[in-house]
Amino acid sequence: MTSGPVSLTLCAPLDGVVIPLGKVPDPVFAAGMMGEGLAIQPLSDTLLAPCDGAVMTLHAACHAITLRTDVGVDVLIHIGIETVALNGDGFTLHVREGQRVTIGTPLITFALDRVAQAARSLATPIIVMDGASRTIVVCPVGRVRAGDALMTIEAAHPQEARRSDDRPNDRLSRTVTIPMRHGIHARPAARISAALRPFTARVTFHNGARAADGRSTVALLALGASFADVVRIEAEGPDAAGALDALCDLIGGGMGETELRDAAPHASSDSIEAESPPVAELRPGVLRGVRASPGLAVGVAHRLEQDDRAIEEKGGSVAEEQAFLADALSKTRERISSLAAKGSDTQCAILTAHLAMLDDPALLDSARRLISAGFSAGYAWHKGLAEQAAMLAELDDPRARERAADLSDLDRQVRRELARETSRELSLDGDTILIADDLLPSQLIELDLSRVVGFCSERGGPTSHVAILAAGMGLPALVAMGRPVLEVANGTPLILDADAGCLEIDPPAARVAEVTNAIAERRCNRAIALRDAQIPCITADGRRIEIFANLGSVADAEQAARHGAEGAGLVRTEFLFLDRQCAPDQEEQRAVYQEMAEALNGRPIIARLLDIGGDKPVAYLAATHEDNPMLGVRGIRLALQHPELLECQLRAMAAVRPAGQLRIMIPMVSAVDEIRQVRAVLKRIVDEAGMPEAPQLGIMIETPAAAATAAVLAAEADFLSIGTNDLTQYVLAIDRGNASLAGRVDPLHPAVLRMIGLTCEGAARYGRPVGVCGGAAGDPDAAPLLIGLGVTELSMVPAVIPEMKARVRGMAYAAARTLAEAALLCADAEEVRAVVRAFERDVRA
Repeated sequence: MTSGPVSLTLCAPLDGVVIPLGKVPDPVFAAGMMGEGLAIQPLSDTLLAPCDGAVMTLHAACHAITLRTDVGVDVLIHIGIETVALNGDGFTLHVREGQRVTIGTPLITFALDRVAQAARSLATPIIVMDGASRTIVVCPVGRVRAGDALMTIEAAHPQEARRSDDRPNDRLSRTVTIPMRHGIHARPAARISAALRPFTARVTFHNGARAADGRSTVALLALGASFADVVRIEAEGPDAAGALDALCDLIGGGMGETELRDAAPHASSDSIEAESPPVAELRPGVLRGVRASPGLAVGVAHRLEQDDRAIEEKGGSVAEEQAFLADALSKTRERISSLAAKGSDTQCAILTAHLAMLDDPALLDSARRLISAGFSAGYAWHKGLAEQAAMLAELDDPRARERAADLSDLDRQVRRELARETSRELSLDGDTILIADDLLPSQLIELDLSRVVGFCSERGGPTSHVAILAAGMGLPALVAMGRPVLEVANGTPLILDADAGCLEIDPPAARVAEVTNAIAERRCNRAIALRDAQIPCITADGRRIEIFANLGSVADAEQAARHGAEGAGLVRTEFLFLDRQCAPDQEEQRAVYQEMAEALNGRPIIARLLDIGGDKPVAYLAATHEDNPMLGVRGIRLALQHPELLECQLRAMAAVRPAGQLRIMIPMVSAVDEIRQVRAVLKRIVDEAGMPEAPQLGIMIETPAAAATAAVLAAEADFLSIGTNDLTQYVLAIDRGNASLAGRVDPLHPAVLRMIGLTCEGAARYGRPVGVCGGAAGDPDAAPLLIGLGVTELSMVPAVIPEMKARVRGMAYAAARTLAEAALLCADAEEVRAVVRAFERDVRA
């Protein structure tokens, strides 16, 4: 049987003019998202079969047809652009699904003039859908007649190309549990939409009573799918199985958004260099808000007026308004792409999500439908986005509601292009604190940070894109302040203390001087801390405290070295395993670990064994449904169920040179037997390699059971490291992901501090060092308590290391121990923090 490639010539299905696919006025076709091919501007009204084959699909609107050729490749022919809105008006079918056709068979007749008037364009793409084939265009751009040779397809032999499960029109469904901590928000929605580009199947997501087109970013946002929701995905079409496989792999892998468990909370340089000056007691003239980005600022108010001009409802001709909208969208897309290319990683991620929303078919269809009804491009765009924003605003998930601001941002930008306005620069004098009803991401990116020192908004949320951007820019910000903040007059002196959640209006001169001095002190402290970042960290009374970094990439390791990290207290190896189709092999892992070791130039590295399961599943490891995944098969429990994965990772870690620099840490340990099993595998690997000794093997303390039996576990482990994020939620029995209880998940709760004290006492019996690699390690209030309880190593995000080293150098271990003893007698975390602040004031005095 012949098994080599075969060729097939496609003939022109119409009289017309051939144009490159990139010239088609639709980004999906022009960018090749559907596949390779070309397009014809038709001069005849009957679509003919370009080759022999079978009719696979006929769109309900009669404007598109897919043929399965005899070489097993699918060819899509789409008559005109945006002709689906005609709902079959002007189209006549001559074939049915499943029918066999020969070259030249009439497929569809359409009313050329009728369609030309209603469609955005008559350009008719002819797309080779099978990505495994190679398309060779043999017809030059120009005039062709129906039946002329158009292109040649080289493909695998039909017996090889056709899969056994190929059916004319599969209809399949699967369920998937959402592993992303914040559910399907803007960035995951954009990635889901992008993942469907190679497929023709119609895909619908179902979450309870809500349904969403899988290709529509905004519809996916309105689905309201949150963490742990079970979503049903339906796919219909010849490649339904492939589409479902791709989606389940993508979503099941978490899209890189489940690695949040041990991340330290963001802290700007201003938030930890020195204690904030005491906040004035609440009085008339002091407004409260929710902290979006920490910091302290003094400035004058400037009200940011939003563009609320009237929108002209009626437009010109349909063709003119469609062209206006297309031009505005194109220019907005170019501007956002340019900003993304030169912005920070955070800005790039948010702007990329905006680009996906800009190309959302649901938004585009809504706007074009309104234009066809006689409305202007500006009104149609605004109306369509307002309807989608209203849907998001009704959802229970606060993060989904915050995405409505992104839609408002795109509305503003596109309408600004339609009005041919350039960006209006704000006329600002001196240090300005902006006041707005809700600042938009594009407005924030456009700000002159040499004049703006902070902002406050009536609306917004702490997890909005504006909040994320502000934190990345080090710009103090408060949101959700309510209507009173909009009553602040331009030019009013203000103190913005985002750390304390307060805006002080027209404060006394003495208060302004106090805060101004505090800001100056913070800046001076930061400069000194950066200067001394590479000096070892020793307390004022001579106790050595190691300040390490938490790492999730080689770039993190390089940043850590620059900021004076004395080692890596936590390498989250999950970044190598998540968001991919198969696990990395031993050499890929070893190479990355080796790069990190070299970036830290001999300083110790503690690499955590793969910590997945619970809130971090991966698609290539089969997992059964668990009612309580955070209490189920996760961390070392899952690794021991997959010994081949565990052994591969241990071999990669043991191969890092110089020997001994990399230490291995076991996650989620709760029993001695787990340590013994891992050590046995590691010993066998070391013996087989002829190594003189094995790398150090430590454990993470993340459960009350581990903390209570630390003395037993320390007998088997070389070192202990406390993951305060998980330990806190397990001790307090509060889900860290529950927004309504977020304020109560505080690692400084006396119960959590007692667990940390027990761990240090147990480790001390065997002389084992104890580190902290959870969020508390980077909390300036927590540092003296942890040191006083017996912790000898703190590991945190690289950016805060210089200030933390300076802070620890300024405290005495003996005083920290007294502080810790007092904290254990407190009633709650709030009281503990009050005790810490009093301690800090005494130290400075």
